[in-house]
Amino acid sequence: MGGHRTSQWIYNHKLEIKKLHYLENKTLKVILDANFFFVPSQFKLDIFEELENLLNRRFEAILLSSTQKELQGLAESTPKTKKQALLALRFAEKCRFVPVEKGLMETFDDVIVRVASEGKIPVATNDKELRRRLRQKGVPVIFLRQKHRLELDGAVYAYK
Repeated sequence: MGGHRTSQWIYNHKLEIKKLHYLENKTLKVILDANFFFVPSQFKLDIFEELENLLNRRFEAILLSSTQKELQGLAESTPKTKKQALLALRFAEKCRFVPVEKGLMETFDDVIVRVASEGKIPVATNDKELRRRLRQKGVPVIFLRQKHRLELDGAVYAYK
C-alpha cells in the first residue's frame, strides 16, 4: 500500500513540475502603450531586452492598432515629438500587430484598458493615470523606475 502512495506522489509531483515548466515556457503577451516606445530615445534603454530581463521568460510585445494610430498622429506633431515618434514607430515594428476596434467615444487609453482587462494581459506604460486604471482592474503593469530600470506592479501569470 505504501508503494502505491509513493508512486502516486511521484506521479503527481512530476505532473506539477510539467505544469510549472509549461507555464515558464509559455510566451507571455505584453501590450505596449505609445509612451513606452519613447523610453529608448528618452532614456537610452533597450525596452525589449529590459522586458525579457524583468519577466525572466519569453514574451510577445503587442502593438494594438489604436496605439499605432496614436504614434502616427504624434509623428505629425512638433519637430522634436515627430523625431521621437518616428523612432518609436520603428521600435513598434518589432511587435506583433493586433487590430482592435476603437469606439467613437473611446480614448487610446480606454482601448488598452478594455483589451488588457479582457485577457488580464500585462501592459507596459509610464502613464500614471493609465497605470492606476489598469491596476484597479487587476491588470499587471510594467513601468520605468528611476529612469534606468523596469518594474512590475502586479502578478504576471502565463496568460493567453
